[in-house]
Amino acid sequence: MTTTQKLPNWDMTVIYPGLQAPEFEQGFVARIREIDELAALFDQYQVAERPALVVDDALAQAFEAVLARYNEVLERSETLFTYINCFVDTNSEDTLAQAKLSELMNAYVRLSQLGTRFTAWIGSLDVEALLAKSEQARQHAHLLRRAQIQARHLMSPAEEMLASELNVSSGLAWSRLHGNLTSQLKVTLELEGETKEYPMSTVRNMSYSPDREVRRRAHEAELAAWKSVSVPLAASLNSIKNETNVLADKRGWSSALEATLFLNSIDQQTLDAMLEAARESFPDMRRYLKAKARALGLEKLSWYDLNAPISKSEKNWSYEAASRFIIEQFGSFSERLADLARSAFNENWIDAGPRPGKVDGAYCAGLRRGESRILANYSPSYESMSTLAHELGHAYHNLNMRERTALQSGSPMTLAETASIFCETIIRNAALKDANKQEQMAILSSSLQSSFMVVVDITSRLLFEQSVFEKRKQRELSVDELNNLMLDSQRQTYGDGLDEAELHPYMWAVKGHYYSSDFPYYNYPYMFGLLFGLGLYARYQQDPEAFKQGYDELLSSTGMANATELAARFGIDIRSKDFWRSSLAIVRQDIERLEELVDTL
Repeated sequence: MTTTQKLPNWDMTVIYPGLQAPEFEQGFVARIREIDELAALFDQYQVAERPALVVDDALAQAFEAVLARYNEVLERSETLFTYINCFVDTNSEDTLAQAKLSELMNAYVRLSQLGTRFTAWIGSLDVEALLAKSEQARQHAHLLRRAQIQARHLMSPAEEMLASELNVSSGLAWSRLHGNLTSQLKVTLELEGETKEYPMSTVRNMSYSPDREVRRRAHEAELAAWKSVSVPLAASLNSIKNETNVLADKRGWSSALEATLFLNSIDQQTLDAMLEAARESFPDMRRYLKAKARALGLEKLSWYDLNAPISKSEKNWSYEAASRFIIEQFGSFSERLADLARSAFNENWIDAGPRPGKVDGAYCAGLRRGESRILANYSPSYESMSTLAHELGHAYHNLNMRERTALQSGSPMTLAETASIFCETIIRNAALKDANKQEQMAILSSSLQSSFMVVVDITSRLLFEQSVFEKRKQRELSVDELNNLMLDSQRQTYGDGLDEAELHPYMWAVKGHYYSSDFPYYNYPYMFGLLFGLGLYARYQQDPEAFKQGYDELLSSTGMANATELAARFGIDIRSKDFWRSSLAIVRQDIERLEELVDTL
């Protein structure tokens, strides 16, 4: 359940006083003008596909002029986007914010088209010759080499321009529909003889209630609410997946998955090794579910029991207590990390509490260099504190990229979870250190539930999305078909760990990740992030001082090298199944520890 404590909202006034302030309007107009000026610069230097370009001194100078201005415009535009989107995500009924976001998206079409022209331009020239002539090119070598590959997967300039223009009223529009519809969705729920309407985020937080009847009622009410909006959400999902299929085919990718492997800076061998290791771990993961069922006095868990607390913790995880604990424990790693958390709490970087019109879940968004904004839906629980630590890890990652240009900061999703998992693990180990047996059970159960979701549930999401992409090539899928595909993927992964009669057929409607036209397969990178983060933490424990010397540099470089190269800096081979098994062995040790606690209490 949610707390009655007043939780902070984030402070956006460091950018502009408000959406109605003249400073905002002036800044908005300036950003639009800068995109137009960048387009004129691109025209001046003929930035576009130009076969057999000769890399001479003049072209190197033109490249440096274009690169510098492109980086500046990208950085300032991203700040404006984050600023506006923060208003939309905390109040989807804010019509002014929605209008300004829509207007900005039209400008982003032009910026996207310029990005495509830039990629095609780089694909036209000898990158190695350019690297020999330009220091700025050498600083962006990874980006340029990737651009050459990406250029081979571009449609014609006219087709790319049309695709970007249509995306505003297709993929992006369907995605916004999902966000707006789900954030405004009210759930009718009867508790203790009183029937009320609650925001969906509040009802989903009830899955953490110690009262099973509350959890059951909330789950059933949630399913009914999803059913009520399932038709437009199914239309949204069908449209986005079809658009992704069509564009992947037209751009010469064998599948949407192949395109995302490139986007996420890993190869098929790495993905296969990770997924095979994950599947091997499913029996252990189901042991966790069965141990939790025993702790709750149940024969088998239902879906609505997944987040149930298995023991009463005397620890007070109020927002204030959580902030103090996070700052203190981050300091055990480095004072720089603690200072980052202190700034986030003291300077109101965090919008903490659930409320009507606010999107569910949690995320961290970079606002400007070294400074982020974190959205949460905090409840007084260890789980919420762990989520805060996770998102603060993203903020620390952003801090370490403060000196990088916008184009150097484009971390793939696989590496974007590195710092967040690391920070989450710091908090978990610290909380366990002085905990009594009841508290250890609570913490281990929460941590294992997170690991379980990232390994097992993420696999179910991957299976579901693969099925949808494949079947969407033939026709649209009905609500019932989407439900059945979701249930089938859950049965394949959860197995006998859950009551098959009490699953969640509408998870395809819940998860906004399915509704991104820019990031299909917004799932397996989370598994990569968890297991890579655990592997890094194991290296840290082996030699803390040596690890610290390279860690911040690793975070600052995630947009400047591929995942294989960065992992090798710490002696990690991500193409080897043994590495993924070693990370999963850490999770298995926690399962064994939880089983022991459950069976001895």
